[in-house]
Amino acid sequence: MKHRRIPKRRAVLAGAGALALAATATVTLANANAAPAPTPLAKLSSAAASTLASQLKTGTAGAFYDAKAKKLVVNVVNEAAAETVRAKGAEARLVKHTLAQLDAARQTLKSKATIPGTSWGMDPTSNKVVVTADRTVKGAKLDRLAEVTKSLGDRVELRHSKGEFKPFIGGGDAIWGSGARCSLGFNVVKDGQPYFLTAGHCGNAVQSWSDQQGGSEIATTEDSKFPGDDYSIAKYTGDTAHPSEVDLYNGSTQKITQAAEATVGEKVQRSGSTTQVHDGEVTGLNETVNYQEGSVEGLIKTTVCAEPGDSGGALFDGESALGLTSGGSGDCSGGGETFFQPVPEALEAYGAQIG
Repeated sequence: MKHRRIPKRRAVLAGAGALALAATATVTLANANAAPAPTPLAKLSSAAASTLASQLKTGTAGAFYDAKAKKLVVNVVNEAAAETVRAKGAEARLVKHTLAQLDAARQTLKSKATIPGTSWGMDPTSNKVVVTADRTVKGAKLDRLAEVTKSLGDRVELRHSKGEFKPFIGGGDAIWGSGARCSLGFNVVKDGQPYFLTAGHCGNAVQSWSDQQGGSEIATTEDSKFPGDDYSIAKYTGDTAHPSEVDLYNGSTQKITQAAEATVGEKVQRSGSTTQVHDGEVTGLNETVNYQEGSVEGLIKTTVCAEPGDSGGALFDGESALGLTSGGSGDCSGGGETFFQPVPEALEAYGAQIG
């Protein structure tokens, strides 16, 4: 299906705007007679790390990209696994805790410390589960959180955020519904028809979308997931396809050709209608964030800033769609954390593709 550009007044739709209802709350060739050389470290991706992990099963404990050394680092818990990792061309690092041990800690946190204003996820760089408490977690709640994290020993590290994890509405040029404003994440195709993805908490709030406040309908929400997940899909009115690209707010756009899984340590960008384009780094995967409205699991954690008006927007790396802005804390003056719903999960759930 041939894509045409959306008129200028729909620039946010063409370019994946960002957050309004955001919850504030990642082969070299050998000669013919020689054995093939390992793939260069910088060439290995998160997909390669996942493949290695599945091959080694209990032998690995997460992976991350060391940008300074330009290496994919795979955590291992024994020398046999380390040898396999090295043979694949990645850097092996011996660590103390297995993924099973870290996941058991996460399950304990889920059952004993699901407190609004907290988040947690496995950090492969420290080989721990990092728990973050925002400024609203205090008194008895903080005492309970501290008690649970202490009981888990050195598998867990408790940190504090100056911000607050919460959904909110912000103003700005994006996509509008009755009494609410969000932004589009990525244009997609489903069953040959044009759709777009945005945050689930946006889809929960809005059924009919417009490209301007009080304007005519351009799309309707078909389905949304929040809490638990944070993605929704809306079908454009009519059958005209829309380009898969992100607005860079400098008169140009970034073409999007595929969806991909994020990698810890990966350098990424976010496009948003309030704060426009900002970059940062993926610091965690499979993160759990406990908003006042409920918990969301499986998120990407980043250092990319975001503010009200950026929600639902695009997290990307070059031509790869990575995530939809879910929420976080802080702002683009003082920093903070921002969480993103992975795009591949949403596409799989809806049977959609990057158009």
